[in-house]
Amino acid sequence: MPDLLKRYWRTINRPSAYFSLGFLTLGGFIAGVMFWGAFNTALELTNTEKFCTGCHEMRDNVFQELQATIHYTNRSGVRARCPDCHVPHNWTNKIARKMQASKEVWGKIFGTIDTREKFVAHRLELAQNEWARMKANDSLECRNCHDYESMDFTRQSPRAQAMHSTYLANRERTCIDCHKGIAHHLPDVGAAAPGPERK
Repeated sequence: MPDLLKRYWRTINRPSAYFSLGFLTLGGFIAGVMFWGAFNTALELTNTEKFCTGCHEMRDNVFQELQATIHYTNRSGVRARCPDCHVPHNWTNKIARKMQASKEVWGKIFGTIDTREKFVAHRLELAQNEWARMKANDSLECRNCHDYESMDFTRQSPRAQAMHSTYLANRERTCIDCHKGIAHHLPDVGAAAPGPERK
């Protein structure tokens, strides 16, 4: 065993062309930490409301709508920001969502929704994509703040009590099935799949 350790130590200390393997390993580790820090910093910067509303397409359309809802201002002072509802909190799902959202950059470059008229024309498609995403992940972003297990049904309206205790309890439906339009105006849903809509 000591011979094996000596050979290992010699390999680490032996120079490559100019640097020892130990130096290269340490340098690689430091470079990896710096890359990871820069990557995570950039990721978090794209997870801010300032970034989300940096383009007029979002600032002048959906952000204006959000400001008139209870998710933006309410008696408790708890406010949802764009990433709270549109970016998963756990890392793996967040990366997958960021990769999926990268195609939105193409929309920005090619001016897909750069006017109010274009935005309205694409609104149903955009909403359906978001509803499908939230349906597929069981309204994960909603559940980050709204915990079904902590709901006090006695403080809800009879209709809400019935819906929550029936459909959420048996997992037949998820939050987005009934709460479309809770933070943004609904598009013309004539062509959308039927289901109860929040008034």
